[in-house]
Amino acid sequence: MDLQTIRFPVTAIASILHRISGVITFIAVGILLWLLGLSLSSAEGFMQAAAIMNSFIVKFILWGILTALAYHICGGVRHLLMDFGCIVESLAAGNRSAQVAICLTIVLSVLAGVWVW
Repeated sequence: MDLQTIRFPVTAIASILHRISGVITFIAVGILLWLLGLSLSSAEGFMQAAAIMNSFIVKFILWGILTALAYHICGGVRHLLMDFGCIVESLAAGNRSAQVAICLTIVLSVLAGVWVW
């Protein structure tokens, strides 16, 4: 079996991305809470946090965190709509809803990039 010939369906990719985005979001909460605590500790802490946020690398990481959060929310709403029966549980509907979640995340990711920079 040649593993390079395996093609995942869009629903499998959406499921894997939902799990990965959840892990990223979980880890990001700790980082963002540390940064919030630093900014609220004192005036000097706020200036230090502001200086940290001015770095290109930190802005890129923040953009990645916002993108992961956006995808996790889109995927979660997709799952909720399927659980409530608003999306018919068929292969075609699953493919379409996964495509919509991914496309919506791309739009939200671009908007997050504009907001961060």
